[in-house]
Amino acid sequence: MVLEKIKNAEDIKKLKRSEYRLLAQEIREFLIEKLSVTGGHLASNLGVVELTMALYLSFDFPKDQVVWDVGHQSYTHKILSGRMAWFDELRKFGGMSGFPKRKESPFDAFDTGHSSTSISAGLGLAKARDVLGENKFVVSVIGDGALTGGMAYEALNNAAQLKNNFIIVLNDNNMSIAPNVGGMSQYLSGMRTKKGYTTLKKNVVSALNQMPVIGKRAITKLKKTKNGIKQMVIPGMLFENMGLTYLGPVDGHNILQMMQIFQEAKRLDHAVLVHVITKKGKGYAPAENAPSEFHGVGPFDIVTGKSLGSKKIGYTEVFSNEICALARRHSRLVAITAAMPGGTGLSHFAKEFPERFVDVGIAEEHAVTCAAGMAVGGLLPVFAVYSSFLQRGFDQVVHDVCIQNLHVVFAIDRAGLVGADGETHQGLFDLSYLGIIPNMVIMAPKNSEELKMMLRFAVEDHQGPIALRYPRGVAYEGFSQYHAPIVLGRAEMMEEEEQIALFALGSMVTTAEHLREKLKKKGYRVSLVNARFAKPVDFSMIDRLLEKHQLLVTMEENVLRGGMGEAVADYIAQRKERPLLYHVTLPDDYVEHGDVTKLKSYIGVDSDRIAERIIRIMENR
Repeated sequence: MVLEKIKNAEDIKKLKRSEYRLLAQEIREFLIEKLSVTGGHLASNLGVVELTMALYLSFDFPKDQVVWDVGHQSYTHKILSGRMAWFDELRKFGGMSGFPKRKESPFDAFDTGHSSTSISAGLGLAKARDVLGENKFVVSVIGDGALTGGMAYEALNNAAQLKNNFIIVLNDNNMSIAPNVGGMSQYLSGMRTKKGYTTLKKNVVSALNQMPVIGKRAITKLKKTKNGIKQMVIPGMLFENMGLTYLGPVDGHNILQMMQIFQEAKRLDHAVLVHVITKKGKGYAPAENAPSEFHGVGPFDIVTGKSLGSKKIGYTEVFSNEICALARRHSRLVAITAAMPGGTGLSHFAKEFPERFVDVGIAEEHAVTCAAGMAVGGLLPVFAVYSSFLQRGFDQVVHDVCIQNLHVVFAIDRAGLVGADGETHQGLFDLSYLGIIPNMVIMAPKNSEELKMMLRFAVEDHQGPIALRYPRGVAYEGFSQYHAPIVLGRAEMMEEEEQIALFALGSMVTTAEHLREKLKKKGYRVSLVNARFAKPVDFSMIDRLLEKHQLLVTMEENVLRGGMGEAVADYIAQRKERPLLYHVTLPDDYVEHGDVTKLKSYIGVDSDRIAERIIRIMENR
């Protein structure tokens, strides 16, 4: 096997050109085999095998530096940089990350995880290189999906000012996670169809020179025109007009062509964009036919491509079904996504209500303000978004939604610990960053049925900004006996005793139930309350609990600062009597990748660890 020869970054340069195609094939086979067991980002990685090989053949990593936008397409990069043996532990706790991590390898020049950041980071690295007088190349790889993010255009605008080499590789596969939308996608699609442009650009001056008299006059005339020859022959005029040299498009599965164009790019003394055409899911039919389904996968059957994971309904699917049911009753309801219709559960909505579905691309800031405009215009917008991605729209939530007190519903998926994607995707902060904003209401359901109830409440019974946060994974079906109506700012008493009170929010209600069972076995009398609202907190329920309990325990899958527990502590601090108070929260830190159950045990928020600490508190009070 050729792949067995790859132990470090220099090994690929020792191969014969005749071995390149075989190496690409073996890398794809390796990735399919490993990810069928561990899960991970498959389609995006299959699409960039040759591109990554061409980069390693053309540059000297890690002296040269490459920044992968988002970074979920960096698996071949990790193989070629000597990490092939680490793939058995991919995305597992303590194992290799699914994204570039500087602490993992010197070949990972910059930590990534969210989209549209690579050009900005690359510019920073290039500036550092120039100030320090270093001799190296900096390459930023960005996809056409990530190029829909506004931050990418801010960086492109700034890149034109650079006076030294900086290479941007546009990996154009016509996909983000879902099919791309918007003007940039259409622009790139047009460029893809103009296959003769590269040759034409190179030959047009030569052809004109061969024309007696008129040829030289034509060249002179064209050069005097603002965009001259570029207007006639260059497909990347947008980038050229921004001050970047455009090279391409080039076949992203032709290694030799890419090596040639990278050599051209290296000779320039300014920013250059290399346009590379690839196919997401390349080499594996199920992924080629359904790239969005194979973007992020769990374990799967290689032959059929079918998932081997749980068939149980998840919170995302519960949301998907209920939002469609509500849309059938409310003609003003519209659903918004930022390039994640599948991940957020809006694919069914899009099919049933295409005229009321809006995919803005990777543009969360725009999505929030657009939703605000819809609300002012008389619609009822629901923005479905991952917790960590909504962070990008914080200013817009404050300025455009909450100041105007607009009825915008935020359906926040992947709240709390999400597992294998790690630090950049954990939803640890949404209660904190939303909770500080006046007019915002925040809810979290204890089970699948309460998610439906809360969504109906948010759409039908509330009139201002409101957020509903729920976790990734299987929807909890227990607690069917507890179904009190949703009332703004009111908690739900589930089990009332005395001595210890558990005041739990959302996903932590299940943990609280297990905790209660363990404490009762030790002889403690324990009340269990479903907080329901992180904002406003039900302080009347807090007063009720403090009347006859020795210890109040708040429980939430969020950091302490700015969360529900801190709000309870501030309230209690105003009282004369100071009861025992204990907070169960996520640590003031970034939580790495791994199985959620293992992560909870590691950071001490599983029922066993919590029970141990509560028992010590009660014994030492």
